[in-house]
Amino acid sequence: MSNLQIDGKTTLCGLFGYPVAHSFSPAMHNAAFQALELNWIYLPLEVKPEQLGQAVDGLRAFNMAGVNVTVPHKEAVIPYLDKLDQGAAAIGAVNVIVNYEGKLTGYNTDGAGFTRALKEETGFNPLHKKVVILGAGGAARAVAVQLTLEGAKEIVLVNRTVPRAQALAQTVERMGTPGRVLTWQEPQLAEAMSGADLVVQSTSIGMHPAVDYCPPVPQGVFRPGQLVCDLVYNPMETKFLSAAAKAGATTVSGLGMLLYQGVLAFELWTGLDAPVEEMKKALYRQIGGK
Repeated sequence: MSNLQIDGKTTLCGLFGYPVAHSFSPAMHNAAFQALELNWIYLPLEVKPEQLGQAVDGLRAFNMAGVNVTVPHKEAVIPYLDKLDQGAAAIGAVNVIVNYEGKLTGYNTDGAGFTRALKEETGFNPLHKKVVILGAGGAARAVAVQLTLEGAKEIVLVNRTVPRAQALAQTVERMGTPGRVLTWQEPQLAEAMSGADLVVQSTSIGMHPAVDYCPPVPQGVFRPGQLVCDLVYNPMETKFLSAAAKAGATTVSGLGMLLYQGVLAFELWTGLDAPVEEMKKALYRQIGGK
């Protein structure tokens, strides 16, 4: 940790997941601690599903400041916590735990990190905008709930299987935003995508090493003036984003969401403004970007 020493005053935080070896979060957060000269360290902690409760007890026992939570624990960890914030409760998943004097609060910074990334990188404001989200998994849920909280006009969910997407559509409708569901084969998909202000690809299709794959979207659905985001960040330009860029759409990779969900987690743990540029540089070094 640069010139910092790990000692009896070092504050611990980290990541609960299974597996965790691939995560970029340790590099990002440890770079932030170094930049602010904090005597903190972030550790990747591989937690098997059957040991999750013990791991949460350890968070209290070791007086850790908190942890990130990733797959497969984002939903399973909730019963072990003392409370949830509004976003985590609405999403039904947690990606950040904060330990305050032994009381554990669960947050979800994925959705807020996503919209903050869009604002910082493109100036996009979800208010009164039409949105199409491809996929209906955990990432889609976080994004859909946050866009609803920020006033999206309509959210269309596109998924291979209807029940999971329908459950998410019902969630956003209860929060006040019209939601509807389409499958990949429906003829209305082309119209919905071409008419959207924002299209979000939330599945793992196109992620390294399967970089030659692309979601089965209709031809000619992208257009200038449209914002298209792929939550995949490795590679930073997927085939999906390449197609959107060729049609004149503005494109954003998932790296910004990864960055800003981490920024928000850092600020929850430390109470300090995160050194965003240093965290961004650490991510680019990890992914080999420029």
